[in-house]
Amino acid sequence: MAEAHQAVGFQFTVRPDGVDVKLSQEVIKNIYLSGVTAWKKRAIQFKNGVLAGVYPASPSSWLIVVIAMMSTLYIRIDPSLGMIDAIKENLPQRDYMSVQTRAVLSAILFATGLWLFLIFLLRYTLKALLSYHGWIFESHGRMSTSTKVWLTLVKMFSGRRPLLYSFQASLPRLPVPSVDDTIHRYLESVRPLLDNEKFNQMEILANDFRDSKAARLQRYLVLKSWWATNYVSDWWEEYIYLRSRGPIMVNSNFYVMDLLYITPTHRQAARAGNVVHAMLQYRRKLERGEHAPLRALGTVPMCSTQMERIFNTTRIPGIETDIVQHLTDRKHLVVYHKGRFFQVWLYTGGRHLLPSELEMQFQRILNDTSEPQPGELKLAALTAGNRVPWARARIQYFTQGVNKASLDAIESAAFFLTLDDEPQGYDSAKSNSLDSYAKSLLHGKCYDRWFDKSFTLISYPNGKMGVNAEHSWADAPIVGHMWEYVLATDCFHLGYTEEGHCKGDVNKGLPFPNRLQWQLPEECQEVIEASYLSAKQIADDVDFHGYLFNEFGKGLIKKCRTSPDAFIQLALQLAQFRDQRVFCLTYESSMTRMFRDGRTETVRSCTSEAVAFVRAMEDPGDKKQQLALFRKAADKHQNMYRLAMTGSGIDRHLFCLYIVSKYLGVDSPFLKQVLSEPWKLSTSQTPQQQLNLVDINKFPKYVGAGGGFGPVADDGYGVSYIIIGENLITFHISSKFSSPDTDSYRFGQHIQSAMLDIQELFKPINDKKTVELANHVQLENGKKHI
Repeated sequence: MAEAHQAVGFQFTVRPDGVDVKLSQEVIKNIYLSGVTAWKKRAIQFKNGVLAGVYPASPSSWLIVVIAMMSTLYIRIDPSLGMIDAIKENLPQRDYMSVQTRAVLSAILFATGLWLFLIFLLRYTLKALLSYHGWIFESHGRMSTSTKVWLTLVKMFSGRRPLLYSFQASLPRLPVPSVDDTIHRYLESVRPLLDNEKFNQMEILANDFRDSKAARLQRYLVLKSWWATNYVSDWWEEYIYLRSRGPIMVNSNFYVMDLLYITPTHRQAARAGNVVHAMLQYRRKLERGEHAPLRALGTVPMCSTQMERIFNTTRIPGIETDIVQHLTDRKHLVVYHKGRFFQVWLYTGGRHLLPSELEMQFQRILNDTSEPQPGELKLAALTAGNRVPWARARIQYFTQGVNKASLDAIESAAFFLTLDDEPQGYDSAKSNSLDSYAKSLLHGKCYDRWFDKSFTLISYPNGKMGVNAEHSWADAPIVGHMWEYVLATDCFHLGYTEEGHCKGDVNKGLPFPNRLQWQLPEECQEVIEASYLSAKQIADDVDFHGYLFNEFGKGLIKKCRTSPDAFIQLALQLAQFRDQRVFCLTYESSMTRMFRDGRTETVRSCTSEAVAFVRAMEDPGDKKQQLALFRKAADKHQNMYRLAMTGSGIDRHLFCLYIVSKYLGVDSPFLKQVLSEPWKLSTSQTPQQQLNLVDINKFPKYVGAGGGFGPVADDGYGVSYIIIGENLITFHISSKFSSPDTDSYRFGQHIQSAMLDIQELFKPINDKKTVELANHVQLENGKKHI
């Protein structure tokens, strides 16, 4: 085969007088360049590690302190209060040093100690400043004098040009709320969902827990919060994700879509080449810590820990629990196409493959007409089904020989790429194009995505792309951050030729992609087929509806002096009631990344205020009163969201108390009841423009379609939404066909009518009495929040 000749590093000939070895100059050159690149990479990582380690100071500041201290030696001033002399007298080997050498060395040591002390002082001062969250509770557009002073101090102590991990040591720890506060907020959240009898029963359970068992559990939790960097995140990852034995396809994994209106090229291999190259650029900056940290208000830093595991990461199945395997410096990816697996090397001569070279490699795979090996076609279905059969099959059939080598190649790859064979994407001429696109990204054929990889990149024949992401290692904003960078780099920096190919020369001397080999016995193929059938049943049950709401967007909502998220959440409550005629426990995800190792918290969106507003909307009445109730419900929602972001949520605290109770063998009917309550409406907002790489006003067509997830409850809805620019909101709605009570398309129609009906409340906004009433309610609630 041609590729075999390219892979030969040396040749040898056996002669009577010995062995004649002929080294390939090309391979030796590549080895040399790879070594140079590796050392450069280590040097850059070391430099950036030092910069992040001493932040907010800088290495040059050490020199300034040393020079300042040395100058005091010549003007006969001792700012160390005798400490330099003490160091001088206790230096080892001081008898072999001159007096001047001892003086200089002592001054340098004291200056270094002083410099390190100042670094810790600056860092802990910044941590104390970042522990203040009063700014988040202030009314939008208004900033108190104290917050302005605080913001100035944060900017002053934050230094200049921080790297990705510069703020990690300065981020505060997630605080443990008091049991009384959590129980009070919990009872308040379930009050609109329970009748008087059931609420009284729940109140008795809650009070009994608070008075008997809570104090002991809370003490252990506070102890953990002192010892660990975050008292929630490790248990959340382990018990919510890794210990779950059910399928992760649909139930856990989520997806992210491509650009909504634009397809930069319709050549599949070319688009994949550019996108993969952009991902490699992102990974290189990530490994070096060169991405700028995300900051709220452009000043308050967010935790970057989750970003460490974007690449080179795989969820490994186990009998009782899975593990997340994260490797470093992986130099290949694995590609799936029509039932075959290929290994593609991403480096040559110590550099990344160029987009044109990647395009050529992917086109070679597309042109390959070989057939799948026995059992290979649906092999990836093992990652889509139940975890225990997959874990047992992995132990039994993939721990030796070619199967182990091939599985190792997949699990150690930078990421997984599927070259799909069916076109997808949004098409305004087709009513269900977004539905089909979402289902393809969420589960595909159940055997053409490796659901255990940190993410699977999916490339379609028409040039569209997408991502299916495993959830245990990180949350959606992390994948969204990477995806925004990739799409902007693809469209505005790399580009394509007029024919739609990647730019640059083609190096036809690259070795062909390596086909992975498998020897799968019939017993293993039976396990694969069983896993596929189980996964297919789940996939076929997903009822999905994608909906573009373009009647109005963020621009109009803000003119109404309302939070866009609160507006949408109240519209979802109105839609839920119209769809089911009852209210339900509602989950909205918020982030806690202002704290170290923070992930998410739950906002319970179905509040008493929201219920009062919805009931008023369903009874034809006074619009002024409806608007006043809307303002009150929106303010309540914003306050709950802010509490969740600042560590005063309900559900993560109760979850951790429950975990402690299980460790201690303490039985709590209250905690059991709380943790067993179903979330019939699960919602999440996809963040937009985290990087601000594309000016949406200048390029309105270059917007993403967001992403979504599967239904959480068998008889409920999953709703993800993204607020795009000023005039578009995209909804991703999922439910189950098997539920007679749900219908995703119907729910989408209810969302549309709810959004329009709420907008109607603001049409008479120029009416003086309406404005006065709405502003009075908002002002009174604002005072309570502050």
